[in-house]
Amino acid sequence: MSVKLLLQFVLALFMVVAGVAHFRKPRMFMGIMPPYLPYPRELVLLSGVAEVLLGVLLVVPQTTRLAAWGLVALFVAVFPANVHMALHPEKFRKIPRALLWLRLPLQGVLILWALWYT
Repeated sequence: MSVKLLLQFVLALFMVVAGVAHFRKPRMFMGIMPPYLPYPRELVLLSGVAEVLLGVLLVVPQTTRLAAWGLVALFVAVFPANVHMALHPEKFRKIPRALLWLRLPLQGVLILWALWYT
């Protein structure tokens, strides 16, 4: 198995696990949502569905490219939540401030990772 294929499965698994977490702990994810976004619960559940679905589709050869582009769009869409967290560390006391800021460039890494499969 090539490194690229192995990392494709790792990304897919990461997305499925993250997506399922949206349903197991929706309140936690609702707390991450910027207050200017409407319907936080619905958006959390929708993003969870998207993460699970795109993670699964990433490993289906016929849908890999489409799923990868979907992941890129998803990573861009959730970026404001990461910015919100970094700008309001007092709301996320259990997460070190440095980690809140490191999440921002991590989104770029995730985007590049997904782009590898387009």
